Amino acid sequence: MSSRIPTSTSVTESAVINAPLSAVWHLIKLQDFHHFWTKLEKSQHVKGSSHETDVVKWTFKDGTVLEVKQEEHSTIDHFITYSVITAAPALSYTSVISTIRCFAVTSGQHEGSTFVQWSGNFSSDADAGVIEDARFKRKEALTDLATAVAKK
Repeated sequence: MSSRIPTSTSVTESAVINAPLSAVWHLIKLQDFHHFWTKLEKSQHVKGSSHETDVVKWTFKDGTVLEVKQEEHSTIDHFITYSVITAAPALSYTSVISTIRCFAVTSGQHEGSTFVQWSGNFSSDADAGVIEDARFKRKEALTDLATAVAKK
């Protein structure tokens, strides 16, 4: 019998950011994440990796390096989907694909704000610790995004 605790392999976090969609969407580019995410030291395009799609290297302040591949991007529907293709140190799970979606809030007390949703779907070998870490990092990054937009 396995000692592994069954867990969901997906996570979704969201926030209402007190700024118009245009201000928030401007920062949702893989190569620009270091402009808002305080855990990132730098993010830069990987030259020569692919003629078909964008690959960006994220270097975190703790020394972790991820190469993420843009899988899908829509300036019409305001979302970006990316996957992690390499990691140092190596990840404890096989794969993850993440999507960030932005929606203009058009009525109510938050009218003029932006609703941002950041989801991740992990391979079935991701354990509860991975999912909780992803939840925490998304919440932290969304707070950082709100702070960055407020400074502009």
